[in-house]
Amino acid sequence: MVGPTYSGIRAATGDGEVGGLDATGIPGPGGPLVLLFSDDLDATVAAVEGAGGSVTAPPYEFPGGRRFEFSDPSGNVLGVWTTS
Repeated sequence: MVGPTYSGIRAATGDGEVGGLDATGIPGPGGPLVLLFSDDLDATVAAVEGAGGSVTAPPYEFPGGRRFEFSDPSGNVLGVWTTS
């Protein structure tokens, strides 16, 4: 997946995307955003909230699927994505 502000990284097999670079964000503290994969994004949102995490960006569409971002109880910011 490639666009004016996004460049995806395809899996070595050529099937699917394993990462990407998004130039729309503003650099900030904390380093790169680590994205985790989930087969069920909505269940993962519930699990994150149930474990004390705070959703900072609710589920949204992006090139390649859907994702959300959250802050864990220690303040680390992570993202979770799925292909559907």
